[in-house]
Amino acid sequence: MKKITTKELSEFNGKEGKAVYIAHEGKVFDVSASKLWQGGIHMQRHHAGSDLTTDLQSAPHGPEVLERYPHIAGLEKEAVAEQRMPAMLARLLKRSPMLRRHPHPMTVHFPIVFMFATTMFTLLYLITGMQTFERTALHCLGAGLLFTPVAMATGYYTWWLNYLSRPMRAVTIKKWLAAILLCIEIIAFIWRISNPAVLAPLSIATAMYLILILLLFPLVVILGWLGASLTFPVKKE
Repeated sequence: MKKITTKELSEFNGKEGKAVYIAHEGKVFDVSASKLWQGGIHMQRHHAGSDLTTDLQSAPHGPEVLERYPHIAGLEKEAVAEQRMPAMLARLLKRSPMLRRHPHPMTVHFPIVFMFATTMFTLLYLITGMQTFERTALHCLGAGLLFTPVAMATGYYTWWLNYLSRPMRAVTIKKWLAAILLCIEIIAFIWRISNPAVLAPLSIATAMYLILILLLFPLVVILGWLGASLTFPVKKE
């Protein structure tokens, strides 16, 4: 059976009427007949014309679904730059492929929801005057402060492992915004602990503290949107 290079494979991306080819473990399949690959993209995430061996390891279905389609060629792998990693990590990733992509999406939701909650409970306190809302906001702020470094660490890990730490606009923005978010969390948490009455009575200090709390919401929204754009890229018309 003939073999094609990764460059030749990339030409069959399903765009402009081209055939839809994908590769898995050295085999190239023609999935043009699949309705799930119309336009050369599957689930708004996987793109035709590429080797999906790693992606299929963490997919909800097995590679047996590809046997329904014509096996038209073998894939001639080209030398690519690979990051060095400890042997123990390499064995762990081979045993549990989900650890290659899932740690960051799994951990990043904690600071997002805690920052949402911090802002919302603070606003509920200002509206109702109920002290329990203000204390809950503090608890959420503390939990968010605990999980933010974890999310940042897994983000750097995912960037290093899956993107070889190459410069990416979305990642660069995320790094800066995450650092700003962490700084705001630290300042707000220390401020609230050292001055439990910062929100009452209303004062200039109250306004400044409230601005910090309100900034948490848009920061995590932007961070989440940028992360989603990497995980689920939107196809431009």
